[in-house]
Amino acid sequence: MVRSRLYRDGALVESDFPITRLAELVKSPENIIWFDLCAPEKHEIELVRDELGLHELAIEDAFQEHQRPKLDRYPSHLFLTAYAVEYDETMVTTEIDAFITDQVLLTVRQSDSFDVSTLTARWDRASDLVNNGVGFLLHGLLDAVVDGHYATAQQLDDEIEALEDEIFDERPNLGRKALRLRRALAELRKVALPMREVLGSLMTTGNGLVSDELMPYYHDVKDHALFTFELTESMRELVTNLREAQLNVQGNRLNLIMKKVTSWAAIIAVPTAVSGYYGMNVPYPGFEQPWGVWMSTVGIVVLSVYLYAMFKRRDWL
Repeated sequence: MVRSRLYRDGALVESDFPITRLAELVKSPENIIWFDLCAPEKHEIELVRDELGLHELAIEDAFQEHQRPKLDRYPSHLFLTAYAVEYDETMVTTEIDAFITDQVLLTVRQSDSFDVSTLTARWDRASDLVNNGVGFLLHGLLDAVVDGHYATAQQLDDEIEALEDEIFDERPNLGRKALRLRRALAELRKVALPMREVLGSLMTTGNGLVSDELMPYYHDVKDHALFTFELTESMRELVTNLREAQLNVQGNRLNLIMKKVTSWAAIIAVPTAVSGYYGMNVPYPGFEQPWGVWMSTVGIVVLSVYLYAMFKRRDWL
């Protein structure tokens, strides 16, 4: 499926036209064009390659998944790789590759997990920046990606706060939850950290994409990327500390249980020892006498009560 937009003279002129019109549209320097290819066919890539002069290495990277987020420079275009993320128990990442020329922003995705309508909605809300050309389109794309990183980080932060409240409750699978959150944070860090380099490279080199009017907006996106990375790092440390705290709580609880078991074992040992003594087949004080039974019973009760009071006072029971 191909999504497309055509901007001219600071306004949206046309949308959702076929990619076969690319050769016609790029002839006019006033045209700013966006194409989105989702799981493209080979002939579609060959068409844009010939019209835009795309480098073979960039095309190869666009079809090879699990590329590191990056910005590559070629003689006729830039090539960007970024990842949109969503979190719902597990982290879902969508690779977005973009070919960037003076007139065209071409995005390539292998799946439709990324909602393109959120991207077009951003462009519509910032229509006053259309005159900045492809830099305006690229800002919307990067803003959508980085905001997705930030929203996911906030979602993970909420789950970690909930995990903190569960540590002192006897709930199962806390260790599994902590491990799942740590894995999700590691995946988020892997795609969020390089965005600082990507944005810094776009803002510090004279590529003509980021105008003076757009510079504050790119700074804002970079600040969000930096904040997301810092939040992710702090949450990773927090998850590690929570895991250690959980192990400490479990150890303390085990020690408390062992104290109680040991105390009750000591109390039970008293009647066992007394009854065992009076059960011997040899004469002893009170042998075959009624008062011997009463003496042994009183001894069991008194010693058991004494041990119970002593353990209770020491908070062992």
